[in-house]
Amino acid sequence: MAELIVHQEKIPDLAHIADLCPFGAIEVNANRVSISPACRMCKLCIKKGPPGAFELVDSRRVSIDKSAWRGVAVYIDQTEGEIHPVSLELVGKACELAGKIGQPVYALLAGHRLAALTEELRHYGIDTITVYDHPQLEHFRIEPYTAVLEDFINRCKPSTVLVGGTAIGRSLAPRVAARFRTGLTADCTFLDMQTNTDLDQIRPAFGGNIMAHIRTPRHRPQFATVRYKIFSVPQRRAEPGGDVIAVTPSAAMLASSIETLSSHRKEPVKNIENADVLVVAGQGIQRRENLGLLQQLADRLGGMVGGTRPVIEAGWLEPRRQIGLSGRTVKPKLIITCGVSGSIQFVAGMSGAEKIIAINIDPDASIFKIAHTAMIGDVCEIIPELLNTLAKGDNAHV
Repeated sequence: MAELIVHQEKIPDLAHIADLCPFGAIEVNANRVSISPACRMCKLCIKKGPPGAFELVDSRRVSIDKSAWRGVAVYIDQTEGEIHPVSLELVGKACELAGKIGQPVYALLAGHRLAALTEELRHYGIDTITVYDHPQLEHFRIEPYTAVLEDFINRCKPSTVLVGGTAIGRSLAPRVAARFRTGLTADCTFLDMQTNTDLDQIRPAFGGNIMAHIRTPRHRPQFATVRYKIFSVPQRRAEPGGDVIAVTPSAAMLASSIETLSSHRKEPVKNIENADVLVVAGQGIQRRENLGLLQQLADRLGGMVGGTRPVIEAGWLEPRRQIGLSGRTVKPKLIITCGVSGSIQFVAGMSGAEKIIAINIDPDASIFKIAHTAMIGDVCEIIPELLNTLAKGDNAHV
């Protein structure tokens, strides 16, 4: 919080000093100037008053002993014995960040019957895996998991904590960050580490129109969440390594007002994030009926159909098929965009694709700037030609 300081010796005349403040916050009593609670921090007294008479200082500026916080920690998001791939992506990034400052990589694994998962994690270069294995942690409940993550941080004192941008991660990370009175940067698209252990966090802001560069220099730990498919899964090592620390959670940590009565496994749904081939519909396909052509192409290539935000908002496709900042981030081997203009918001969600083929009737469309192959023309004319080529077995030309 900022505080306005008065330097009495720099005020030569008290006659009109109170008139500087339009809110009447400057008071003169016994030949001394003071600031009342009516101050709005407008800084007019600093600008119009005697030079150096008033000074605005940050009274809550704190200094942190950064040497007390070491390493990069990753929360391992697992459900029913399956690790979410984003956690492995973050492990790879954590190894990269920690390597720049010569510090360890930690991982937190919470749940029940975790022996197999723990052994699997030992193949990814983690220095220390801390395991909280308890029957009451079998199903995710926000209070116990918050307490577990808080306890883990107090034990390891990591400088940085990375959490996957999943449904669980997005509910867990803000709670724990609040307990440590530190900042959290959500949906980061870029992370880097400074030599002083400050984490560079970059994420889109204002609908993707700017990229915000965020640091947390005066607080520890530093929290960041990252979406699935932003980074790559590291190569699995042949030999296991790292230490494993088993922690028995206390009764206080397991306390919860939520009771799990039963759980039912959802039928698996194929998500566009896992597709190797995507055919994406934009406004340029003009009519909903033309989605049939895109579906034929996707089926022929063994892929899925996705869409841009306008297509989803028009009700042509399900919301879970939306690609971009407000949808899903994808990294397929091949993506074919059809009638997509190439807005910043869309490109941010698919630029990691290995091969980008863009079809658009507008030769100046922004999507062509990132496409590996550009096809200028009507989608309804080009796709039938592609289907005919594929029907002849000439896949090499696609």
